[in-house]
Amino acid sequence: MPAEPEPPRLAVSDNDIRLLMEKQFPQWKALDIERIEPGGWDNHSFRLGSDRLVRLPSAERYAFQVAREQQWLPHLAPHLPLAIPEPLAEGRASAIYPWPWSVHRWIAGAVPPRDTICHRTDIAHMLAHFLIALQGAPVADAPMDNPFGRGQSPRLYDAAAREAINRLVDWLDAERAIAVWERALLSDWQEDPIWVHGDISLGNLLWDGDQLVAVIDFGNMAIGDPSCDLVAAWTIFEAAARETFRDAFALDAACWSRARGWALWKALITLAAIADKRSAKALGQLRIIDAVIADTPG
Repeated sequence: MPAEPEPPRLAVSDNDIRLLMEKQFPQWKALDIERIEPGGWDNHSFRLGSDRLVRLPSAERYAFQVAREQQWLPHLAPHLPLAIPEPLAEGRASAIYPWPWSVHRWIAGAVPPRDTICHRTDIAHMLAHFLIALQGAPVADAPMDNPFGRGQSPRLYDAAAREAINRLVDWLDAERAIAVWERALLSDWQEDPIWVHGDISLGNLLWDGDQLVAVIDFGNMAIGDPSCDLVAAWTIFEAAARETFRDAFALDAACWSRARGWALWKALITLAAIADKRSAKALGQLRIIDAVIADTPG
């Protein structure tokens, strides 16, 4: 499956939110509205009053996530050691906004700075045990389908990864990157499918008072292969914290090879799309690529 170009994002204004409240949830129409920046790519986010969050998919390809979160977040919450989003209402498509949308309870906290937590073994331990609890949650009738391949094999993105490596030969060790990628494609998950979050990234963690308090943005959740959720080993953590995170899981080497593939693919396609390869954003992706390659067994 080649990487699809990102669709244009639908613009949403504060006034749109006000109109949606007036038409569909008039009990909340007088509450203050504040746009959240950055609000993520898949959704526009607005704070509504002091204790609500409005989330609206930014393109039609993300609209499926609304129903998935509405149905499954309440199912998962009792099984997890950290807070996750709590749906309060589901908005309807209308002339104001064309797809379903949601209102969640506000979770206090901020995205943790990577330089602060990358060596924190306690944070690594906490995130690992959150994922272990998620993997152990009941899966009856849970969704296995996911348009972005989370819970499936990184093999879905073989063409995109190889194309990105070819475009980046002047910026990375292409031979070693290919070796890491090809090793990731050698195995498949052989166990029963288990829950995956689908986008464990720094931007989807919240901390408050120097501690991890929540994991957010479950729109890509599904059941399947957990390897896609292990990318935090390289995208967030370093050194001892990486080892703490990895040692918490009873997963085999093949699963970690697929996890390296997921981390490598995302960093490759992100880096390939950045014009200035010396920018801070590009250097961050190069750091991930180098970490994945260096951490691959010989």
